[in-house]
Amino acid sequence: MNAGLTPSAKAAGDQPTLALDAPPLPPGTPLLPARMLNEYVYCARLAYLEWVQGEWADSADTVEGRHVHRRVDKRSGKPPAPGAAAGKAAEGDDAESGNDGEAARIHVHSLELSSERLGLVAKLDLAEFEGQRAVPVDYKRGKRPHVPRGAYEPERVQLCVQALLLEEHGYESPEGVLYFAASRERVKVEFDDELRAATREAAAGLRLMAMGGQTPPPLENSPKCPRCSLAPICLPDELHYLRTHETPPRPLAVGQAPALPMYVQARGAKVAKKGEVLEVTLDEEKVASARLMDVSQLVLQGGVYLTGPALHELMAREVSVTWLSHGGWFLGHTVGLGHKNVELRTAQYRASFDARHCLQLARDLVAAKIRNQRTLLRRNWKRSEMPEALLAEFRHDIDAAERAHDLPQLLGTEGNAAARYFRSFRDMLSAPGQHGAGGGDEWQFDFERRTRRPPTDPVNALLSYAYSLLARSVAVTLTAVGFDAFRGFYHQSRYGRPALALDVMEPFRPLIADSVVLMAINNGEVAPGDFVRAGGAVNLSENGRRAFIAGFERRMSQEITHPIFGYGAQYRQIIEIQSRLLGRHLLGEIDRYPNFTTR
Repeated sequence: MNAGLTPSAKAAGDQPTLALDAPPLPPGTPLLPARMLNEYVYCARLAYLEWVQGEWADSADTVEGRHVHRRVDKRSGKPPAPGAAAGKAAEGDDAESGNDGEAARIHVHSLELSSERLGLVAKLDLAEFEGQRAVPVDYKRGKRPHVPRGAYEPERVQLCVQALLLEEHGYESPEGVLYFAASRERVKVEFDDELRAATREAAAGLRLMAMGGQTPPPLENSPKCPRCSLAPICLPDELHYLRTHETPPRPLAVGQAPALPMYVQARGAKVAKKGEVLEVTLDEEKVASARLMDVSQLVLQGGVYLTGPALHELMAREVSVTWLSHGGWFLGHTVGLGHKNVELRTAQYRASFDARHCLQLARDLVAAKIRNQRTLLRRNWKRSEMPEALLAEFRHDIDAAERAHDLPQLLGTEGNAAARYFRSFRDMLSAPGQHGAGGGDEWQFDFERRTRRPPTDPVNALLSYAYSLLARSVAVTLTAVGFDAFRGFYHQSRYGRPALALDVMEPFRPLIADSVVLMAINNGEVAPGDFVRAGGAVNLSENGRRAFIAGFERRMSQEITHPIFGYGAQYRQIIEIQSRLLGRHLLGEIDRYPNFTTR
């Protein structure tokens, strides 16, 4: 046990307390990186999300930081042996010759040090050695802050970790340097007893927090949050607002994603990697290409061949590959190692075996879906006034869904609402029955009986394909967040069925999938010649799929205002936000999952 007083007790003048060290490390426990102690002192929740749950997101600051470190991240030089006599540096070392009788100063870049006893590991940007003395130098991207000690506490603690490791390896390290690249200033940091105690206390606190398995609460209205790269993952303002309904969230900095999904559907096409580009060839002729950095997902439909090197590169970049059947059914997707957030999947599995929890989630999902179906009808009704009786029936369905006693009763309520919704679907289409199809047949807009497998008319074919595309998009997002997309709460889990994706997409079916079908028909984006009929089934042709995919991706990229939080985001980003809110609910940070419903 550490016999020193905690810094908080010294500062406050309270009754002295003993700082509690973490228990000994169990075998196989990973060492704590110095960078994580920086994050812990800055924000304990940030450290937990990164270190324990494996979350990470780049921002302009992190990219700039990597640029600043590009030189010191290249290993060069070799430190002198601890206790060795001062003298000439070894051949090949980055050294400055001293005067006669003085030790040579040796510079070592990107030096990795660790200690099992301390439970710490660090990668030093630069270490300057003069005989037995070692000075760690840590590079920072910004300007020197004008604060009393020359630097903020997280940076001083991170530098002190490096000193502790140097001393553990036999060197003397009474001080270090923080180099601020923007102002090109060096700030000396003395490793006094107070800083050393604070560093050891931070290491013990982070280890205890990680072993406890309890996510720290988010900061409230903190100026640290808006510039944090993990703000869209942590959602501090959103969680505070959902719990208290006070202080609306600050606008979330959700920038437009530069990368987009890449679809390949030509039968016999080959996708291969060539340098930093994905090339699509057909009969040995190049037909399309895209830079790897511009591809967020690769979607392969039907008999498309993907080379091994291309698959390896996509997995290394955490770009998922989605596999669809020739008819557009979602078969699954290929990812790399997957997300490291085991806590989230544990909470998901635990809730999925709790019948009451499943029923509550299912009630809310179905009620939100019916609300959005009603909203879509009201927005797109092409006849006169929407009948008040129809609105009343939807209100009754919503009430019945929220009061359902079990999942079978809820399924019945959802089925009744769906039948009522699809019977009115034709009233959202422009000039029904006037779109001629091949052979003189007319398009059938009769949705009294929704036909799924197989779809028997063009509109059903469009709906089925839209739901498949949406299920694929939601499944990929859930997997990226850390969920198991195949273990749901409302839809029953069975082989090859992404049950959780089907759950989460319920409220988005009318707003995204059905809306895309309406736009494709009403705007003439698909024509009667874009369908193929065979064996009583109707499917989109290759040209029809291409036009419909373009409309679907436009809808996913459309920016709307989040109805709860009030800031704008694209639909594809809102699906991610909703997925993360579901995770926060399952981990116990909010009592109820807030479904997405529009007015």
